[in-house]
Amino acid sequence: MSLPHAILTALLEKPSSGLELTRRFDRSIGYFWSATHQQIYRELGKLEQAGLIRALPAPATPVRGQKKEYEVLSAGREELADWTRRAEDPKPIRSALLLRLRAAAVVGTEGMADELRRHLELHRAQLDEYLAMERRQFPPERDSEADRLRHLVLRGGIELERFWMAWLTEALEGLGVLDDPDD
Repeated sequence: MSLPHAILTALLEKPSSGLELTRRFDRSIGYFWSATHQQIYRELGKLEQAGLIRALPAPATPVRGQKKEYEVLSAGREELADWTRRAEDPKPIRSALLLRLRAAAVVGTEGMADELRRHLELHRAQLDEYLAMERRQFPPERDSEADRLRHLVLRGGIELERFWMAWLTEALEGLGVLDDPDD
């Protein structure tokens, strides 16, 4: 049930259209909770029907192609606040890469080193992107509570990328194929 809460969070930060939400998911929220354009629009309809959000009034003279913008109602804010207070157990990790490595233990490791290297590069690139975001979005003078919490979310992503890079390096060492970093 987290997608509706991700949308409520985004709309409380800034009333937006479905297209704007999709773009914001691509730039921020989507790094830790992804959703397709269709999922976002479907969820907007459900949230509106449930009385948690509403479409902002359109101008008196509608413009063709005008986007419908949504805002969160008090019931939506209360639902989001209730959700943040609920206990939730960690979810088990589902990783095709981990499963494939386990399978390689019984069918052979051919091709695994290349795939592990590819994943290592993807995580390295993601870490670089997160670090650039951190420099842009969180200079030392941004120190409000909201900024500190948003920064903590980004720091979680940074640390996850560092974890995956260390684990992938260890996996390559375990296969005996770790490239020399000076190559």
